[in-house]
Amino acid sequence: MTTFHIITVLPELFEPYLGESILGRAIKSKLVRVKIYDLRSFTRDKHRKVDDKPYGGGPGMIISVEPLVQTLRKILKGKSKNKIKIVITAPAGRQFSNKTAQSLASRYKDIVIIAGRYEGLDERIIKILKSKNGFGAGVEEVSVGPYVLTGGELPALVIIDAVARHIDGVLGKAESLEEKRLGVGVPVYTRPENFKFLGRDYKVPSVLLSGNHRRIEIWRRENRKTG
Repeated sequence: MTTFHIITVLPELFEPYLGESILGRAIKSKLVRVKIYDLRSFTRDKHRKVDDKPYGGGPGMIISVEPLVQTLRKILKGKSKNKIKIVITAPAGRQFSNKTAQSLASRYKDIVIIAGRYEGLDERIIKILKSKNGFGAGVEEVSVGPYVLTGGELPALVIIDAVARHIDGVLGKAESLEEKRLGVGVPVYTRPENFKFLGRDYKVPSVLLSGNHRRIEIWRRENRKTG
């Protein structure tokens, strides 16, 4: 079973999405597991503060290194480093893709996602993670798109969703993976066969009603939206 470990300052954002639909069923069926760690529970500050002003000046706040280290200690204790991947959500990270999701699903049993926030994480956490004297774990910064969000919680959910789809049984059948059939972007239709709106008929393409599977497959390939 693949386990996602989410480190965040806003743990309450995850429960509503993870409890519903396909992911909710996968968690209940024990195909995947999601553990959420409130970073504020791992700070020694009496006010549960996990951020501070940046050295060198500038706006915003930085996630401190100590609570991150303490959280990672708890997560990584006793686990094989070869089966763990640590992902940090960051706007400047490597572009997350379906290929990345497939790789994570097939190679790792524990996937740790650090949800970035504010102006980012103290850079020393990456050095500690990579150091053999530190954690010696595989770590990578990833971005879910060419834009900047207010925090890493939404990207973390995107990564969980994208990776979970490639875990056996989550979608029910392997054929449910669109990208393994004709690729994404194939136009789809369902009942009614003819939909009338403002005096105009919107009909299902006749080839899809023909029953000729070879012609249907050709049509779908030719009409696939490529973005």
